[in-house]
Amino acid sequence: MRLENSIKNIIISLICNLITIIISFISQNVLINTLGIEYSGLNGVFSNVISMLAILELGLGSQIIYHLYKPIAENDIKRIKQLMNFYKKCYNVIAITMLLIGLLIMPFVKSFIGSNNISENIYCVYLLFLADSVISYLIAYKRSILYANQKNRYVDLVHILYMLLMNGMQIVVLLTTKNYILYLIIKIVCRFLENVLINILANKMYPEAMKHKEEKLDKDTIKDIKKRVKALILHRIGSYVVLSTDTIIISKFLGLAISGIYANYILVIDAANTLLSRIFTAVTGSVGNLLVENNKEKSYSIYKKMTFVNFWIFGLAAIGMAFTINPLIKIWIGNEYIVSDAIACIFALNFYCQGMRRTMETFSSAAGICYENRFVPIIESIVNIIVSIVLVTAMGLPGVIIGTIISTLVLHLYGFPKYMYKPLFNKKRIGYIKEFFYYIIILIIPFILIFWTLEFIQISNDIINLAIRIIICLVIVNIFFYITFRKSDEFKYSINTIKSIIAKRQSNVERNDE
Repeated sequence: MRLENSIKNIIISLICNLITIIISFISQNVLINTLGIEYSGLNGVFSNVISMLAILELGLGSQIIYHLYKPIAENDIKRIKQLMNFYKKCYNVIAITMLLIGLLIMPFVKSFIGSNNISENIYCVYLLFLADSVISYLIAYKRSILYANQKNRYVDLVHILYMLLMNGMQIVVLLTTKNYILYLIIKIVCRFLENVLINILANKMYPEAMKHKEEKLDKDTIKDIKKRVKALILHRIGSYVVLSTDTIIISKFLGLAISGIYANYILVIDAANTLLSRIFTAVTGSVGNLLVENNKEKSYSIYKKMTFVNFWIFGLAAIGMAFTINPLIKIWIGNEYIVSDAIACIFALNFYCQGMRRTMETFSSAAGICYENRFVPIIESIVNIIVSIVLVTAMGLPGVIIGTIISTLVLHLYGFPKYMYKPLFNKKRIGYIKEFFYYIIILIIPFILIFWTLEFIQISNDIINLAIRIIICLVIVNIFFYITFRKSDEFKYSINTIKSIIAKRQSNVERNDE
């Protein structure tokens, strides 16, 4: 059942995100062509400012989901009601607090923006971004029971409807009116409708669990959640600084136009990251159920297999990104918005380092680990800010990205081995570090092979050039990975899993035909 739910979640996630990516690219292209590159930069800056306020969520959602695994497995409806009622009250408080703090920092929002030619009132734009975030928290809590029950696919399907409706309406508005304010209002309305629909689904699928108005959570559980949430404050701050401050630093030091160019690359990278990370998000519930069994050897075996898949997916994607992101940007929005090939490779390296966090983060999230390693993200964020600011003045745009890469090594070389790898699997920390560098070394070889191959291929047509690069990356990387890993247990397990899924699908089709 775990595998079946995970596979269903992964398939639906991939399809929904592919559609989302395509329509987001179209919408971004229309935004730049109708309003200009600086509006893309402004979107990025204010999205990251609002992300700073989202720290107030404190990771409460992941903790509620963690506490839901056991009562769901035991069909403890009363316990589920208590958790959902507590979650609702907390999110209402978070939404109100976010609104108040957002209003307090409003007079300072111009300090986050460098030189620009934006015609709209900056404060009005900021208020619309703030409203979008606050409204989403007021009615978003019920999706947690869908995640905990491994029903991620229903949330994904609703989200794709939201994206299609929102981007479709925004494109029409931009093409007909070029009204940026109306463009933002549409986002708020569609976000509200998305959360309403998810609430309706949760009420229909779990009607008993949703009747929780008078249910109160016991003090011990509240105390445990508070303890973990206090630790997650540091995690949220660290994650924000590492993943969301780059746009603000670039805007402040290099201007809103450069921030807009960076935002275009981040849109592509985030699209790939979101698409691929959904695979690991989709199996979090299954991992949570696995860890409840408290079998360290079994958990470690699954971890090794997930890490192998993690590497194959993100390693292939990172190498592909290094050689295809510039041709893609050129076709998408124009040659004037591309960066150098060296910077493109730095983007790809950062993408790989972030992507290789997925397996360990999936296990730590499912295990509820947050208190023990609470100071690691603070160290990571301090390293990120200091290195990024120092390097942006010396190197420009690539300096900011390198700062993020260096700070991510704090997790890979210290945080993950000490606080997750050893406690979860009872293995020596050096094992994780060796594994991390082993995979990097493996990745370098196909990168060099592709680089040499492309040196002999010069194609003037942009679309054909992109297609050839994609094919070359797919062929060389997959053949090299196959030769390297074909005898490993992880590879054999992955192939057998795929074969069993195909066989099961064929069996179902044959039964339906009968």
